[in-house]
Amino acid sequence: MAKDKNKTMCALNRAEELKSKIEDYTKIKDTIPNGLSNTVEAKIEEKKQKILSLLKGTEADWNDWQWHIRNRIQDIDLLSQIVKLDDSEITSIKKVQEKFRWGISPYYASLMDDNKLNPVRLQSIPTILELNQHGSIDPMGEEFTNPAGAITRRYPDRLIINVTNLCSSFCRHCQRRRNIGTLDTHKTKEVLQESIDYIRNNPEIRDVLITGGDALMLSDDTLDWLLGEIYNIPTVDYIRLGTRTLVNLPQRITENLLNILKKYSPIYINTHFNHPLEITKETKEACDKLSNIGIPLGNQAVLLNGINNDKFVMRLLNQQLLKCRVRPYYIFHAKSVVGTTHFNTSIDDGIEIMEYLRGYTSGMAIPTYIVNAPNGDGKTPILPQYIISRGKNYVKIRTWEGKIYDYPNNFTQDLGNLLKENITN
Repeated sequence: MAKDKNKTMCALNRAEELKSKIEDYTKIKDTIPNGLSNTVEAKIEEKKQKILSLLKGTEADWNDWQWHIRNRIQDIDLLSQIVKLDDSEITSIKKVQEKFRWGISPYYASLMDDNKLNPVRLQSIPTILELNQHGSIDPMGEEFTNPAGAITRRYPDRLIINVTNLCSSFCRHCQRRRNIGTLDTHKTKEVLQESIDYIRNNPEIRDVLITGGDALMLSDDTLDWLLGEIYNIPTVDYIRLGTRTLVNLPQRITENLLNILKKYSPIYINTHFNHPLEITKETKEACDKLSNIGIPLGNQAVLLNGINNDKFVMRLLNQQLLKCRVRPYYIFHAKSVVGTTHFNTSIDDGIEIMEYLRGYTSGMAIPTYIVNAPNGDGKTPILPQYIISRGKNYVKIRTWEGKIYDYPNNFTQDLGNLLKENITN
């Protein structure tokens, strides 16, 4: 009886110790803007009604993804009626738009407020910092990895097709801003056909990622044709779609689109949430619709200075994603692209975030932190160091709490030989 009491006390003490390790997060998490909170949801609804009034739109318009594209906010006067802009911000936008295009879907604009540090605002509205000339136009060397059509090929068994330069909102941290130009342009059917022929003639390609721009900015008919052509190549195992519409235009997930996607299983979708504010009732509904037809969803966040380079923000983001059945997949270290380097962080920021995810939240909420090697030389995982040293028959490991253990690292011999010896004996 005393022994059982002892065990219970140990368990209770350990539970209290674990509780104390997460108190800092529980105290702060409700202060992080979160699109699923009732307070923020009410503010978003209020902003939505204001935008509808300014654009003379209806609820039916709001649910029409093409209405959002037609009414993409690209005018300073209109923007200044949606959020407060001071004179210096207006001057900055005027200067930046001479060099870089900007545009915000009405839906995504409804997540912004008058706070200059609002994470959606920072990702959407140009600032004078974009005119800093540091960085490269094409840090991934995509211009040198284009063997045919609209393809980028950097790996042995998979490739990308960049089908369009169109996005519903133009992210200020975009890695392909060199392609945005001044007009929305989809790749021609001839260029797409050349890409398809390349895949068909290279049977080692088993994984095709359709991206852009945004893959779901293609019309339903074009997407249906393209998916069908790739699906019918017997050496392709599955198709992936890269899209941010779940974040900035969830209305794109229509019944017709779902019916198209159903035909081409297995299909995977990777999206791009960067902050918990971006996860709203509407984005959750869109994610649920895709999950309900059997499409696995993954998230590829980018580590962005002033937006999510914070261990608590990233933890909440990943936990909220799981509520939407979106698996945190990657945290990308931001590339040094001309016009975006003010968003860059140190690699130490990323390592600290990874350190405070492991053990502090479930494994499903822990993505892989990735640094893209220069010139398109591939994704490189970056992890905190958990192996401290190696001995002859052990490795010295560090746990997520910083406890140090010698862990056995010896094994007797090959399983086949063991079985043979046992049969002989």
